[in-house]
Amino acid sequence: MKKLILLAFSLFLAVMVQAQTMKEVVFKTEPEIECNNCVKRIKDNVRFVKGVKTINPDLKTKLVTIQYDSEKATLDDFVKAFTKIGYKVTVVEPKENKEEKVREEATPNSKLQTSN
Repeated sequence: MKKLILLAFSLFLAVMVQAQTMKEVVFKTEPEIECNNCVKRIKDNVRFVKGVKTINPDLKTKLVTIQYDSEKATLDDFVKAFTKIGYKVTVVEPKENKEEKVREEATPNSKLQTSN
C-alpha cells in the first residue's frame, strides 16, 4: 500500500514539474501568414525545435501560437527556426481587453524585453 501511495505521489510531482516548464508564446510574422501553404511551411519546419508540443498558425489573426517545454527550447530557438524559412517574428502579448501588445521585435541572438 505504501508503494502505491509513493508511486501516485511521484507521478503527481512529475506532472507538476512538467506543467511548470510548459510555456506558450504568440508570434506575429513578417511577412504575414496568408495561405494554407504558409501554415504548412511553418508547421513542417518549426516542429523540429526541441520541446515543441503544439504549433497553431492562425490565418484569421495572422498569429502563430506555440506551446513548448521551456527546459528544452528558448524563444531564440524559435526565432532561428522562423528565420530559416524566411520569416521575421515579433512576440505578441495579449492584454486583458484582448488587444495585442507587441513586444520588442525578436531577432536572432537578441534578448526579449518589454518595450515602453
